[in-house]
Amino acid sequence: MATTKKETTSAWAGKKAPSFTLKDQDGKIHKLSQYQGGMVLLYFYPKDMTSGCTVEAQGFRDAWKELKKLGVTVLGVSPDNITSHKKFCDKEKLNFPLLADVQKKVVEKYGVWVEKSMYGKKYMGVQRDSFLIGKDGKILKHYEKVKPAKHPGEVIADVRALGR
Repeated sequence: MATTKKETTSAWAGKKAPSFTLKDQDGKIHKLSQYQGGMVLLYFYPKDMTSGCTVEAQGFRDAWKELKKLGVTVLGVSPDNITSHKKFCDKEKLNFPLLADVQKKVVEKYGVWVEKSMYGKKYMGVQRDSFLIGKDGKILKHYEKVKPAKHPGEVIADVRALGR
């Protein structure tokens, strides 16, 4: 019997996306509820101005027009503060909000604040996951441990496949 693992990407699929209220790089408040009726790609990344995070952010910047045409709002989230986000946005000319989750409440709600390991040393950090949230506020797809360079194209292909 064939499994549909690819379609039901994780236990998150079909569940109501956890709500949040966070400030972006300009101090503007964003709530998930304000995006009801449109799709949201909520992408979590570890740290501003690091190599993988920069590649991923540039990819979403470059794909922004296409995603907007498909009705998708892109929101990046990391534990960095507003000042760090502002520098990152300005340096990379980002055209979408980066939300500051300094208290790590949202990364915890979405289960992306995890134990990591580098050179045998364990530490807590953000796993590079994304959530495609539907117009009804339910999670359509959970992308786990994404590849920064490929992720924006993957999201576009999935939204097209959904026909929304």
